[in-house]
Amino acid sequence: MHFLLIYDFVPDYLGRRPPHRAEHLRLAWEAHERGELLLAGALAEPVDGALLLFEGADDRAARAFAASDPYVKAGLVRSWSVRPWTTVVGAMAATPLRAVG
Repeated sequence: MHFLLIYDFVPDYLGRRPPHRAEHLRLAWEAHERGELLLAGALAEPVDGALLLFEGADDRAARAFAASDPYVKAGLVRSWSVRPWTTVVGAMAATPLRAVG
């Protein structure tokens, strides 16, 4: 199953990010190496949020990541949520579906 961790950044996120970025990226790459985090990155133009795609039986890895993320702890993330995402098309789809007929 896939889960999206959705971040909503504070307006001055880019200016406040530098001292926390290395630790944030370290945690993200560790989650990736464990097979929990598949893709992650900031939304662009404007940079006002981020999406992190997790895979697992439940949303625990996504919630644990947010709880330990220095961006969240430092107040760079105004709010965050985790949403289950039913993926149906693509090589990584958790529930692949093809048209019938």
